[in-house]
Amino acid sequence: MRYLAVTMVRGPAFDESRGIREQDAWAEHAAFMDALVDEGLIVMGGPFGDGLQTLVIFDTEDEAEVRRRMAEDPWAGMDVLRVGSVEPWQIWLFKEPFPGKRET
Repeated sequence: MRYLAVTMVRGPAFDESRGIREQDAWAEHAAFMDALVDEGLIVMGGPFGDGLQTLVIFDTEDEAEVRRRMAEDPWAGMDVLRVGSVEPWQIWLFKEPFPGKRET
């Protein structure tokens, strides 16, 4: 299995006085991300470390596709969240069923 591990970082419009779910247009951002999960493009994601970044695992090897799709996120246009790093991730070890594995 090969994926792209993408870090999402806070943009200048992120209001540090509020939690992530209290940011403007949270519902729209969440609906957008849920749609990418339903489509199968996103395997998993969530805040990591100190919570200042989010790690999102994409089921693609096409960095341009990730950047194009994430540019459609309502938070991208508002500069609340930006794509940070995009790195290939090859999974060698996992427990079945893998969370991102969809049954056909």
